[in-house]
Amino acid sequence: MTDTQAIKAGLLRRLAELEERAVRIETDMTAPMAADSEEQATEAADDAALATEDAMVLREITAIRAAITRIEAGHFGTCHSCGAKIPDARLAAMPEATLCMACAAP
Repeated sequence: MTDTQAIKAGLLRRLAELEERAVRIETDMTAPMAADSEEQATEAADDAALATEDAMVLREITAIRAAITRIEAGHFGTCHSCGAKIPDARLAAMPEATLCMACAAP
């Protein structure tokens, strides 16, 4: 049986980490550029990488918030596609999963 409260606690910890990371990324991306043109080129490349990282962080934040909402609503661990129970092992590895293995398979 899935310990949803333990999973929720882990999700809340991960969410706090990601929110802090998102703030750091945003701070780095909005920092003023250096006056040197070579340094600006490096900073522009860094900003592109940060934008990609920011998008990944925001997607994970959204997935975690949705998982927490499902826990609170009592729908956690149910496949959105077929309605079957998502195995505990899958939820332990990927608590934001919304599909069982059969429905997630390509």
